[in-house]
Amino acid sequence: MQTSFDTPPGLGMLCALMSSSLVITPRARIFHGHDWIYATEIKTTQGNPQPGDVVGLKDMKGRPLGSAIYNPKSQIMARRFSFRKQDLDGEFFKRRLDRAISYRQSLAIDPNLCRLVWSESDGLPGLIVDRYGDHLVIQTNTLAMAMRQDLIVEALRELLNPACIIERNDSPIRKAEGLEQTKSVIFGTAPTAFKIKSNGLCFTVDLLEGQKTGLYLDQLDNYAQVAKFAKGRRVLDCFTNQGGFAQACALAGASEVVAVDVSESAIATTLQNAKEAGVSIGARAENCFDFLKNADKNDEKFDLIILDPPSFTKSKMTLGDAMRGYKEIHLRALKMLEPGGILATFTCSHHVNAGEFRMMVVGAAVDAKRTLRLRQTFSQRGDHPIVTGIPETEYLRGGAYEVMGAW
Repeated sequence: MQTSFDTPPGLGMLCALMSSSLVITPRARIFHGHDWIYATEIKTTQGNPQPGDVVGLKDMKGRPLGSAIYNPKSQIMARRFSFRKQDLDGEFFKRRLDRAISYRQSLAIDPNLCRLVWSESDGLPGLIVDRYGDHLVIQTNTLAMAMRQDLIVEALRELLNPACIIERNDSPIRKAEGLEQTKSVIFGTAPTAFKIKSNGLCFTVDLLEGQKTGLYLDQLDNYAQVAKFAKGRRVLDCFTNQGGFAQACALAGASEVVAVDVSESAIATTLQNAKEAGVSIGARAENCFDFLKNADKNDEKFDLIILDPPSFTKSKMTLGDAMRGYKEIHLRALKMLEPGGILATFTCSHHVNAGEFRMMVVGAAVDAKRTLRLRQTFSQRGDHPIVTGIPETEYLRGGAYEVMGAW
C-alpha cells in the first residue's frame, strides 16, 4: 500500500539515499502502509543525523524505503514523505504545494475557503495551510517543516500571491517536537476580524485569535447535511461554537432552534452570525452537560438534537474518561427524543475509532430505552483528505440516528 507521493523505486534505483539512514525493523508499521517510524521500530542509525534532517530509510537487507524527516526528540522519530531520494528544497515545496492546491480545485468546494495543505495527507508531514480568501494561515507542527518555513512561505507567495500569511504555531502538538508556541504575521498585514459566508451561513473569522486557524473548516459540508433533517422540527444545537448547525437548521425551515455553548463570547458571535444570515435562533451560554441534565430532568423534548463537542481526549490514556463523557451527553439527549426524532452526533478525536463511537451510541440508546436506526454517516470535508494507511488522518466521524421506538 502506497501512502507517499512519489512513485516507489525498484530495488536497485536507490543505491544511496542521504548521508544518514535509519534501518527499520521488519514488523514496523511502515511495511503496512503507514509513514511514521517510532524509536522502537529503528534497528540502527547510520551516519550522524541531526534533528530536522532528511534521512534515508532502509530495510534490514539494505533495500531503500524512501526519505523521511528526522527528530530524535519526538515520539515519532521519523516521518516518510517520499519513496525515493528527495531533499526538502524550494522546488520540492513548490511541486507539493501546487499539487495540493490543484487537488482542492478539483473538489466541489470553495477553494478560497478551505484547507489547502493537510500534513501527511498531502505528503508534507506537519504542515497545515488554510486559505481564507486572499489570506493564508500556516502551521508547522514538525521540526523539519519549522526549519524550512521560509522556503514554504516563498513557495506560497509565488503560487498564490496572498495579501498576507499568518503563522498560527500555537498548537500543543508542537511541544512533542520540542518547538515553542508562537503566532505572528510573517507577510503582509493581517486583517481585523471579518465576516465570511459559506453556503448562506455567516461566520466571524479572526485569523490571529480565533479557534484553530480562524474557523472549523472540516464541518462546513456537514452543516447542510444535518440541516436536511431540520424542516418543521424543534432543534437543539449543543457545543454550537459559531452556530453553524443552528444557522443551517434555521435556514432549512426548523420551527425553533436553540443553540448552547459554555462560552459567552461564542454565544454572542452565534447570535450576530445568525442575524447576518437572516435567521432567528435562541442561544444559551451554559455548560452543555448541565443544560442537557436539566433539560432531561424537566422532561423537555426536541425533534433534532446535534452534539458536536470538542475533542474529549488527546491520547489513548484518557480514552476511558472520554467515552464516559460521550455516553453521558448521548444518554441525556436520547431521553429528550421521541420516536421519529433525530440525533446527529460527532467526535473529532482520531483516538475514538468508528466502532467504539458507534458502540457508545448503542450503549446510550439501551440505557435510554430507545431503538435507533442509522440514517446517515458523516466525515470530514474533502479538503481534509484521508490516507488509507494512516488512520490518524481520519478523525472526524459522525452519524444521524433516528429513534424508531421508546421502550
